[in-house]
Amino acid sequence: MMTPLVINWSHVWMVTGLGFCMVILLLVVLIFILKLLGAVVSNAVKAPKAAQPKAVAAPAAQAAPASAQASADDDLAAIAMALHLYFNGVHDVEPTEIHIKRVERSGWNSKLYGMNNLHR
Repeated sequence: MMTPLVINWSHVWMVTGLGFCMVILLLVVLIFILKLLGAVVSNAVKAPKAAQPKAVAAPAAQAAPASAQASADDDLAAIAMALHLYFNGVHDVEPTEIHIKRVERSGWNSKLYGMNNLHR
């Protein structure tokens, strides 16, 4: 005797709705956790930077132009050297020819080792 398959549609819709609501709820909770974590990390990164200038305010104001000029000079020298090397042809010389050597018998091109050769 065969029993017919009876589908209780009210339970199907209830489980579908519950699953959908759980997914949406978990996504909202995950977004909240990520935003909270971003705020905590952002505050942790900002804290040391804000405390440092207050402690060394007077000497840094006098030494800043000299160190900034030295840094700018170093940057310009590095850029100038890179441009000089690039435009004066200091590159690796690579051949533009490709040579293919044909091998008659090997495991890669032999039809004896084919996967589709199942006939005996």
